[in-house]
Amino acid sequence: MKKTLLIAMGMVLVVAGTVPMALAQEIAVCYVPGSHSSIQSAVDDHTCATIVVGPGNWAGATVHRSVEIRGEGKAVIDDGPNSHSFLRAGFLFPGGGAGSGTTIRGLEFQGTPQFGYTDDGHLDFPIFSRGAYNVAVRGNVFTNSLQAITNWSGSGWSIEHNTIEGLWTLNGGGIGILMGERSGGSINNNTVAHNKVTGTLNVWSGDGGGYCGTGIVLYADFRWGAPGASAISSNSVVKNTVSLVSDTPAVVDVVAIELTDTRDDSAGNPVIFGNAVGFNDLRGTQTGIVLTPANLDEVNDISRNLGDNRGQGLHPSLFGPGG
Repeated sequence: MKKTLLIAMGMVLVVAGTVPMALAQEIAVCYVPGSHSSIQSAVDDHTCATIVVGPGNWAGATVHRSVEIRGEGKAVIDDGPNSHSFLRAGFLFPGGGAGSGTTIRGLEFQGTPQFGYTDDGHLDFPIFSRGAYNVAVRGNVFTNSLQAITNWSGSGWSIEHNTIEGLWTLNGGGIGILMGERSGGSINNNTVAHNKVTGTLNVWSGDGGGYCGTGIVLYADFRWGAPGASAISSNSVVKNTVSLVSDTPAVVDVVAIELTDTRDDSAGNPVIFGNAVGFNDLRGTQTGIVLTPANLDEVNDISRNLGDNRGQGLHPSLFGPGG
């Protein structure tokens, strides 16, 4: 009798132990709509490891933890939190490494040109990060963005197989993919591969110009006394297609790919070095590659690009597995 009772108790313990695990597995995937009415509420729910966003128009979220956000059907992000007082992000990584390790895929981002400094309630920066790392942005579509993917101070990003159609300016912006540093640190091991940046750069009628829009840029920002970057290195920009035209090139023209140190000091020690830029198709953009300072080609591997800068035919192995 005692033996039978112990066995029965053991069975109860085993069953009791498996129920919470099964429940945890069930709630690890959350649905918008369904288990949650908004993406933000699902992000705030730490039991949601994966958030599946269904068809419809949705506001994005401030991402403060690692999570996978995946679109199914026509899941459209057209609003979200303020990245600036008058501009909105789809997914905002607010700083301090918050949101590191997140994956965003299978979504459509629809922006609207905002020609002025009053928040119009529409999307401007689909993905805007201040210091998150190891973020994956894959298989998304971005339409009419001020800057589609903005990665400040982040390393280990994977930005692949995205389509960016149409950009616009507001005395700045007009950028498809930005990987930059301005806080004095370093960014490295970011991969930008197999993306398409196409369409027209829509220039605000009140834009003062003095800059170019760009498809993809590595950017060391020392403007206005900022500490800039100590190193932007070991990043790969490979097998992308950039085909952009400006509707007002006399004010803001376009460049396919930029490597820019805003100090433009060819005699100083470069902070943008050891990056691979290769096998990109830039033929649809009048100006293919711009380097600031101009001698950055001496410390970066830039080759085998289709367009006005093919380089010297460096070995494909220099451009990683995608080369």
